[in-house]
Amino acid sequence: EVQLVESGGGLVQPGGSLRLSCAASGFFFSSYAMSWVRQAPGKGLEWVSDIDSGGGITYYLDSVKGRFTISRDNAKNTLYLQLNSLKTEDTAMYYCAKHRVQFTYYRRNYDPVSRGQGTQVTVSS
Repeated sequence: EVQLVESGGGLVQPGGSLRLSCAASGFFFSSYAMSWVRQAPGKGLEWVSDIDSGGGITYYLDSVKGRFTISRDNAKNTLYLQLNSLKTEDTAMYYCAKHRVQFTYYRRNYDPVSRGQGTQVTVSS
């Protein structure tokens, strides 16, 4: 059974930083691309970033480019998202999600059903 457990969220002032983690189990983590997605209050799910299975290919939502960095440690079955220069509009529940296809990368091809419980990021002064 696929299990994803997000952590690392919190309350931070504008301009601050957080590091999110996603612990994966129940599937061959190193053979799947992964995504971070988020959902702000009253809004739909928004894709934030992708990373391929080896960690060499990354993509970002335009509004987070240069501020967020996705990475992974396949030896630890863990996905990360470093959030810097946070803005109030980054406030959302953040989720990691597994991609649908093993060994192959397609942009934004995550399975929303695979998300964990999420970790809340609140940016406020």
